[in-house]
Amino acid sequence: MGRGRLTTSRPNIASDPTLSNPTIGNYPLRSSTEIVTMLVMNWRTLFAVLSLASVAMAASPTCSSLADLFITNTTITSADEVPAGTYNPSGAPSPLKVPAFCRVRAVSRPVSDSEIHIEFWLPLRANWNEKFEGTGNGGFSSAMSFSTMAAALNQGYATAGSDTGHEGGDLRFGVGHPEKINDWAYRAVHVMTDISKLIIRNYYGRMPQYSYFNGCSTGGHQALSEAQRFPGDYDGIVAGDPGNNRTHLIAGFLWSWEAIHKDAEQPLPAAKLPMITKAAMAACDAIDGLADGIIDDPRRCKFDPGELLCKGGNGDNCLTAPQVESVRKVYSGAKNPRTGERIFAGWPRGTETSWTSYFVEPAEARRNEFWRLWVFNDPNWDWRTFDFDRDMAYADAKMAVVNSNDTDLKPFKARKGKLVMYHGWADSDVPPEDGVKYYEAVERAMGGPTQTTDFFRLFMVPGMGHCGGGPGPNTFDAVGTLGEWVEHGKPPERIVASHIASGVTDRTRPLCPYPQIAKWKGSGSIDEAANFACVDPSRSPQ
Repeated sequence: MGRGRLTTSRPNIASDPTLSNPTIGNYPLRSSTEIVTMLVMNWRTLFAVLSLASVAMAASPTCSSLADLFITNTTITSADEVPAGTYNPSGAPSPLKVPAFCRVRAVSRPVSDSEIHIEFWLPLRANWNEKFEGTGNGGFSSAMSFSTMAAALNQGYATAGSDTGHEGGDLRFGVGHPEKINDWAYRAVHVMTDISKLIIRNYYGRMPQYSYFNGCSTGGHQALSEAQRFPGDYDGIVAGDPGNNRTHLIAGFLWSWEAIHKDAEQPLPAAKLPMITKAAMAACDAIDGLADGIIDDPRRCKFDPGELLCKGGNGDNCLTAPQVESVRKVYSGAKNPRTGERIFAGWPRGTETSWTSYFVEPAEARRNEFWRLWVFNDPNWDWRTFDFDRDMAYADAKMAVVNSNDTDLKPFKARKGKLVMYHGWADSDVPPEDGVKYYEAVERAMGGPTQTTDFFRLFMVPGMGHCGGGPGPNTFDAVGTLGEWVEHGKPPERIVASHIASGVTDRTRPLCPYPQIAKWKGSGSIDEAANFACVDPSRSPQ
């Protein structure tokens, strides 16, 4: 019989010895009834096998099939396979090195007038570490942190980012659109998180074993918002340099800009800023016992810009009396003129060279459009009319949604959540003292340090600027540290940070849980973390 031919003739069992004692496999069949029975049984087995295979295929859809998912209020616009190699998505500042992954894009409209664009990057099934990492944004920008997403992807995480519900960074997106303000303030990240878990479940056949959020600046603000508003979204959260006290941060911008420009015949020029930083460093670098080019804790630095007062006139290497007062006001921070109460932390000594783009060169204060467009709804609003008593109270009441200042994190703690927060002591965007203030307020709300450090730890980073940079060690693995805490119950007693110059690590230091500080043991290189111990400054000699 030829291959593939079907014969209708009946075989003669009596004349064919191979059929007189037929078998299925190694099982001998002794009657036609048994033959029929075994054939039926094997067809059932075959059907069962095929059914299981069909289920397995349904549980492991292709990347492109994710485009057909039905998610309430959400449309998946594309689902494409991206090969391993160099990848440069639109909006990325530079090409990224990535493994092969599935890129899913979606638009979610959870409420009227809301439109949130989201990207989900899913590693191949064999490469997935069974974890999810949500990522944050910066400023009021819609730009996603593709570099953070790529880093997560390379470590095996499924990851996601959103545009926070608008396009660009101009605050006009919120004019007449309160729901878009809500999207930016808190809703977009929560929606992104919920949808991410559904897509992960569909693609991998199971929910992520652990979910983490990782953000800095506005991303740090979003991180604290998640812990406060949606305590069940994440098992662990990294909040870096958070701008969560948003209305007061923007008031701080206005205060510092006014300190330099308002009523000043000769405003402080950018050319004098390096001189001030040099003097502050000379006065305060060695306070911690080490002359290492880092002001360990600027709160202990008492440098007074009056030391640079010109003896007469206005020289390039000195400050006029009004300029001295300007610098002092920036250091002191915004205050209520009626009560004297501090509205926001001042900018730390040692960060003066970074004031150029914030307070010195701009024609008006950074983020003045917040007051003009969102608070007073007046495109002709004049900054000179701002009252740091009356108007501050009005803004706090009207725009409370843009802040994430709730210090009661008991619901997050009750769900076994863990929170790692860090802040650069040389941050010139968000003053580090405000981060310390929030952490200490949480301690009070939770009932003391011991009720706080079992789920929330703050790491201050000497010499680090805003989310990185600066002369101090500024590269460290916050997410990995958090993972050890969440997954293995190992609370972080220290995090080793590195300073990298031209691709070479030239210094490492331990970051210590606040209020501890890293203190040199007295021997060995000051550029090696092993030669430092984390100590409580209140219990050790300075």
